[in-house]
Amino acid sequence: MAKNEPGITLIRGARIADAGLRRAEAGDVLIENGVIRAVGTDLTAPAHATIVDAAGMLIHPGLINGHTHGHGGLARGQGDKWTLELLLAAAPWIGGNRALADKKLATQIVAAEMVLKGCTAAYDLYSELPLPTVEGMDAVAEAYAGIGMRAVIAPMVADRTVYEAIPGLHDALPESLQKDVARLGLPAWQQTLSAMETVLKGWSWASHDIRYAIAPTIPHHCSDDFLCGCAKMAKTHGLAVHSHVGESKVQAITGIKRYGKTLLAHMDAMGLVGPRFTAAHAVWLDDDDMRLAADRGASLVHNPGSNMRLGNGMFPLRRALDLGVNVGLGTDGANCSDNQNMYEAMRYASMLSKVQTPDPRGWASVEECYRAATAGSARALGFEDIGAIAPGMKADIVFLSLRHVNWIPHNGTVNQIVHAEDGNAVRHVMIGGRFVVRDGELLTLDLGKLAEEAEAARERLEALNAGYLDLYNRLEPIVASFCPGMAAGPYQVRRYLCDAVG
Repeated sequence: MAKNEPGITLIRGARIADAGLRRAEAGDVLIENGVIRAVGTDLTAPAHATIVDAAGMLIHPGLINGHTHGHGGLARGQGDKWTLELLLAAAPWIGGNRALADKKLATQIVAAEMVLKGCTAAYDLYSELPLPTVEGMDAVAEAYAGIGMRAVIAPMVADRTVYEAIPGLHDALPESLQKDVARLGLPAWQQTLSAMETVLKGWSWASHDIRYAIAPTIPHHCSDDFLCGCAKMAKTHGLAVHSHVGESKVQAITGIKRYGKTLLAHMDAMGLVGPRFTAAHAVWLDDDDMRLAADRGASLVHNPGSNMRLGNGMFPLRRALDLGVNVGLGTDGANCSDNQNMYEAMRYASMLSKVQTPDPRGWASVEECYRAATAGSARALGFEDIGAIAPGMKADIVFLSLRHVNWIPHNGTVNQIVHAEDGNAVRHVMIGGRFVVRDGELLTLDLGKLAEEAEAARERLEALNAGYLDLYNRLEPIVASFCPGMAAGPYQVRRYLCDAVG
C-alpha cells in the first residue's frame, strides 16, 4: 500500500455511521500518521493539521471484501446461464494464456472498482496456472499497492481438475473429450506446495498491509496429501487458509460420496479448520458444520451475488449468526458476479435472508449485514485494526454525500447504507489517512489508460483462447446435463446429507 501522508488530519463535522444509532450524529475524527487517535465533537488539532471539512457528508469505515478473485477482472460478462461447474469448465477459455502484464491488469480492474465503490481491503484468491510464481503474485500485490488498498493474497491451487474431482463426470465425457481435458491436468501437489513456499520466501509486501495466505480451492479438487501439505505449510509459517466449501449442491454431494462426511468435516480432519481458516460461500453447510466453524473460531464468507448468479442456493445467514459463527461478506469474482460492489453485496445479503422464511424473526438485520461487510470481513482477513471508526483503528474511511438522491431524506443511516446506497454517493475514500478517491475520481490510477489496456488485452486473449472456447462449447452440454442431474437425486433439503448416502 502506498505510504500514508505524514502529519495530522482532522475530519470535521461529518456524520459518523454507528450501528447503535438510527441516524448518525455529527462528530470529528482526528488522524495521526494514518491511525485514528480520537473520535468526538469539537476536537482540537495542532495549527499545522490538515482540516477536512466534511459537513454534509456521512462517513463509514471502509467496506472489506471477504472473498474475491483478481484474475476475474478481465473476464467480466463472459457468460450468462452458468452453474459453478460450467464456470469451472470455462476457466481455460476466460482465463487462459495470461501474460504477466495481464495478471496485474486484471487485478487493477478489480481493485479500482472496489475502491471507487467504498471498499478498502480484500481477500483475493488469485489463480495463476499452472503454478503460482513469484513474478505473478508480485504483479497482483503491485496492483493493490499501486491503488492503495490493503489485501490478503492467496494463490488458488488444486491438484485435480473439475473432471477428476466430481465423481462420474470424466466417464460421462466421450473419449475424444476425455483426451482433451487430460491436457488440462494440474501439476503434482508437491510441485505446487514448493511453488507456494518459493513465493512466500520472496514475499516483501507485508509492510504495505498486503499479506500472503494459501487457498486450496475446493476440498475435493485437492488430494488428501495436498490438503495435509497445505495444513502443514499454514501451521509452519502462520498463514491463513481460505477455501470454497459447500458452494454448490454438487460440491456437498461429492463430499459425502468421496469422504463419507461433509466437506468442512473433512477439512477439519486434515487439520485445516481453525481461527485463521475461512470457508467461502458455505451455502450447503449443515448445523454441525456451522457449530464446528464456531467452535474452531473459523469464518464463513457469504457471497450472495454469485450464489444467485450461479444458482447455488441461499446461505442461511440468520442460522449462522445464531450459531455463533463469524460471518464476513464478499462479492466473489467479476467473472461470476459481474461487479465488485460491496454495497450491493450487503443489500443482497439482507434480501436473501428475508426470502428464506416469511417469519421476520428468521431474517438478518441491516446492522448484522453491515457488520459482516466491515468487522466480520476484517476478522476473516486477519486484520484487527480495520473495519471501524474508533481510536486505534487505521483511518480507512468512506465519505458519502448526503446531498445525493440515495440520502434524500436521511431517515436511517445503516438501513440506507445497506438498502439504498449503491456506490453512487461515494465522494471520497481514504485509506490509512491518505485520499485515494477524491470528488469521485480515483487518484492512484489512470482509468482511461486502464480501459485502453484492458481492451487491447481482451482482443488479444480472445484470439489466443479461441481453441479453449471451442473446447468449452463441446463440454458445455455434457457438464450442463450431468451436474444438475447429480444434484437432483434424493438430496432435496439441507439437513439430509449423511442420511442420503446409500
